[in-house]
Amino acid sequence: MNITARSGRRPGKSETRTQILESARRAFSRNGFRQATIRSIALDAEVDPALIHHYFGSKEQLFTAAIALPLDPRIVLAPVQASTNEQLGATLLTAVIGVWESEHRDAVLAAFRSAISGDGSQLIQSFLLNIVLRDIIPRVDTPPGSGLLRAELVASQIAGLLMTRYILELDPLKSLSVDALIPLVAPNLQRYLTGELPI
Repeated sequence: MNITARSGRRPGKSETRTQILESARRAFSRNGFRQATIRSIALDAEVDPALIHHYFGSKEQLFTAAIALPLDPRIVLAPVQASTNEQLGATLLTAVIGVWESEHRDAVLAAFRSAISGDGSQLIQSFLLNIVLRDIIPRVDTPPGSGLLRAELVASQIAGLLMTRYILELDPLKSLSVDALIPLVAPNLQRYLTGELPI
């Protein structure tokens, strides 16, 4: 059976958006951010690829919508992009924790819980490595080839912190103020990012 993407709009904007998001979640969960393509998502959703760009803009914006994040990562991470390498650890942690401590906390928690249930681990991996840390990897790739490992070490620290503070709610970590938390954790991130690695 030859399946081709339909051109033009499907009846009902809400129905079309929902179909695209369902296809995107399947694609990102199965293949990760890099391997999933707009074309394959459109084919699965039976829509023209142009509709995805019309409704969601970029692939990054589609991914953000697929995991139901209430904020645009580009805006959240702007201070990180502007930071010096010497301040990357603290700036990155401040940006991430700032989202979880914001008025969007309930929505972020819901998105995180949804992503870690079932087969959503690929979504979290893709989000951390391909959205949050993507632009940092080439900046910290010293010695050459270590950038991805550094990013994965940072991801392990951030994921563990989010899990223990916001999901498991372990005290006293849960009750620490942000001002107390940042200086405790940021040096570890900075060491992963720019310190010597015993490899």
